[in-house]
Amino acid sequence: MVIRWGFRLILALVGIGVLYVGATFVQVWHAANQDDTSPASAIVVMGAAQWNGRPSPVLQARLDHAAELYEAGAAPLVVVTGGKQAGDAVTQGQSGYQYLRDLGLPDEAIKVEVDGTNSYEELSASALILRQSEVGSDVIVVTDPYHAQRVEAIADEVGLDAHVSPTDSATTLRGLVRETAAVAAGRIVGYRRLSAWLS
Repeated sequence: MVIRWGFRLILALVGIGVLYVGATFVQVWHAANQDDTSPASAIVVMGAAQWNGRPSPVLQARLDHAAELYEAGAAPLVVVTGGKQAGDAVTQGQSGYQYLRDLGLPDEAIKVEVDGTNSYEELSASALILRQSEVGSDVIVVTDPYHAQRVEAIADEVGLDAHVSPTDSATTLRGLVRETAAVAAGRIVGYRRLSAWLS
């Protein structure tokens, strides 16, 4: 009898886990297909790889989209984020800053975050920059589609009221699955703790 009930309990827990992960996958997929460009106080560009100051295609797509939003009047300020990876001469934030300046954005319209090495650190530092600059907490976050659900959740955790406007980059099943795992875990343990564990 005890074994039977134990087996049923295990099956129930597995079923709940499958439903939880499945629902999370649907939410990640749904968020990847949304674009919210509501007016905001700032645009936050999530970091991505750069090569000796030249943005990678992923980072360039994010910066181009942020510049389009800025020119359209979505927000008066752009925050570029991202620190150094091993072997980098400059930070992702510095690379993004120079790219936007070359596109014609004025210096006073750009803030630079240069220490973040993951999404949580980048958004947490961006929130601090905006508070210190006495800028509102409502932001448009620019990233890849698959990343939308997680960055919106992290932004909420660090005190930002975020809308996500993803690039038009293709979304792969692999990316959705990876993000589903990150979102599912982050909701349980907290994104700050998850960030620390993965660092």
